[in-house]
Amino acid sequence: MNSSVLVDSPATGPSVDEGPVPQFHISASASLQERRTRTLKHGDTFAVFDHRGDIGGEPGNSEGLYHRDTRILSQLELLLEDARPLLLSSMTQDDNAVFSADLSNPDLLRDGQIALRREQIHLHRLKFIWNGACYERLLVRNFSDQPLSVRLSLRFAADFADLFEVRGEQRARRGESSAARESDRSVMLRYLGLDEVERLTQLAFDPPPKILTSARASFEVALQPHEARRIFIRIGVPDATVSDWNGRLFYRQMRAARRALRTSSARAASVDSSNSLFNEVARRAVSDLYMLITDTPQGPYPYAGTPWFSTPFGRDGIVTALMTLWLDPSIAKGVLGFLAATQATAIEPQRDAEPGKILHEMRHGEMAALHEVPFGRYYGSVDATPLFVVLLGEYFVRSGDLDTVRALWPNAEAALHWIDTYGDRDGDGFVEYYRQTSEGLANQGWKDSQDAVFHRNGHYAEGAIALCEVQAYVYGAKRHAALLAAALGHQQQADRLQAQAETLRQNFEEKFWCEELSVYALALDGAKQACRVVSSNSGQVLLTGIASPERAQRVAQTLLGPACFSGWGIRTIGLSELRYNPMSYHNGSVWPHDNGLIALGLARYGHKQAAAQVFSGLFDAATYMDLRRLPELFCGFSRRQRNAPTQYPVACSPQAWASATMLSLLQSSLGLELLDRSNEIAFYRPVLPDFLDELHLRNLRLRRGSADVHLHRHGDEVAVTVTRRDGDVVVVVRH
Repeated sequence: MNSSVLVDSPATGPSVDEGPVPQFHISASASLQERRTRTLKHGDTFAVFDHRGDIGGEPGNSEGLYHRDTRILSQLELLLEDARPLLLSSMTQDDNAVFSADLSNPDLLRDGQIALRREQIHLHRLKFIWNGACYERLLVRNFSDQPLSVRLSLRFAADFADLFEVRGEQRARRGESSAARESDRSVMLRYLGLDEVERLTQLAFDPPPKILTSARASFEVALQPHEARRIFIRIGVPDATVSDWNGRLFYRQMRAARRALRTSSARAASVDSSNSLFNEVARRAVSDLYMLITDTPQGPYPYAGTPWFSTPFGRDGIVTALMTLWLDPSIAKGVLGFLAATQATAIEPQRDAEPGKILHEMRHGEMAALHEVPFGRYYGSVDATPLFVVLLGEYFVRSGDLDTVRALWPNAEAALHWIDTYGDRDGDGFVEYYRQTSEGLANQGWKDSQDAVFHRNGHYAEGAIALCEVQAYVYGAKRHAALLAAALGHQQQADRLQAQAETLRQNFEEKFWCEELSVYALALDGAKQACRVVSSNSGQVLLTGIASPERAQRVAQTLLGPACFSGWGIRTIGLSELRYNPMSYHNGSVWPHDNGLIALGLARYGHKQAAAQVFSGLFDAATYMDLRRLPELFCGFSRRQRNAPTQYPVACSPQAWASATMLSLLQSSLGLELLDRSNEIAFYRPVLPDFLDELHLRNLRLRRGSADVHLHRHGDEVAVTVTRRDGDVVVVVRH
């Protein structure tokens, strides 16, 4: 292929303070942290509420009810006598199935006098998401000693904004909106998009409101002392049975939503420990993971995160599946099946697609349909393709599922062909990226901000860029493919893949190692000049074993030193770099999943105490976070005594690979592997961090049995005891 027809990354500027206009950026005019929003999700529908359970209609607000990348409700405000109720408390329940909020009336005035003292009326809201709709039960109770009649109102609206509009993208034209009352209990909001698709939001009420317009529902509620009334609301995509919708159906749907979450999460191994805070963190991580999982025709797929990324992402799905293989291998099977079904088969420059390439991102909104953004089905990630092969290999080691390997082997071969051809157009043995049109992402590794790849002097890297961690992924892909080829009886192909991996390892060590920095270079630019930058990417190199043991040790020492380790986690770049900014997205922040992958690499090389240090820092950070939930990222400021980590303003929370991180860190510290071939649950030099004295892992499953294992720390030693065994599973400890 002639690379002259491709578009290079942005030109180098004269100053490190100058850079390209952010591409597909997320506007930070409003911080998600200020409102401490609450999230519910099921399938392709999710909702973001404030603490009251309302959805604000202010410009720049991300709250809303979303379905398939469109905000189908942008305002929902509960009023009592035209006043906002007082918030008492609210929570998302531990299993993430239901949001609840307790509210009360403020002092209500009439003619300058208090007509109703505060805290006489109790309002209790229950909300859940199920099959394209948000369901709500509003319980109103009179705690005064007098009969009361109060007016409750709901103001509502839908802007039908594409998710990229909510993120900050401007559009010259939009479609047409309308709203109409359908009956005494339902309203339909409509939007006919420029893509000629009509998007609908139906609101239904039981009992019928006293007053119902296209923007407001009002109820007159008469209550005797201590009497209660219930109002049921359904908001979402139209339902043919909504005319018969009532409160009984509310409870039936809520039971179905809870049952679905319980059924999916029951596949997972469970974690319990002597530390109650860690138990909260772990439970939240598992609940978030299974809330984000969406069932596809190919199996379960973890959507990347809310609010910005509630859709399939190839890289995110693969990393999440890798981190949770020990917990639930069915996630990996679903991810592999979905990505195989969506693998590119042709050259499509506008999608950055080439035969064999694995999906980066899939969107269903109006802007994607009109190609105002390129992400309808977009392939602009350089690492998802080798990681797909790595995941298939790891899944086989974990599960022994040769039938799935046989079914997906053609997809793995297509991925390997992409690696050797389109991925390495200049034939230097390294996989590089560059976008095929000016609409594609300029940077196509996991750090895909436009300012994320640069030289020591701060100038941006130009041309076809070879990231250090991508070469490690390719090395891992070749080795895993060799394993799979041998299992399928293709020994000559297996030998050839092993030889290719070894050649890559030698070339990588020669071209990427930076002796004076004790790390691998962030990348090679189009002129094959190394970006000699201390970055967390060098830590991810350890994941697949491409680094020599001596150099892996030096990388570990560098990344765990004060220039890189903030006290909460490893920063994306070191303090000494010109582009270091602890508040940036990729140039100085701390990403939990990045730390999780690095910890897996540290454990691979036997640096278990270093992995435990990362584990401890991120656990401490999680204890300060809202709902004990690790977000997508947080700022990289150094840890200060008696201070919490500094939040990033528009970080997704929950985020699938952040949720998986705490589970992965546990695996790293324990050296835990589940090996189908030998039917073993193996612990390699297990270490428990200081905050864990005891740990109980239950339902560790292999094809031929399962076991529960108790671990107890005695100083630096960890005792392992089998508390239940089913089948002929072997539990071993190796040192």
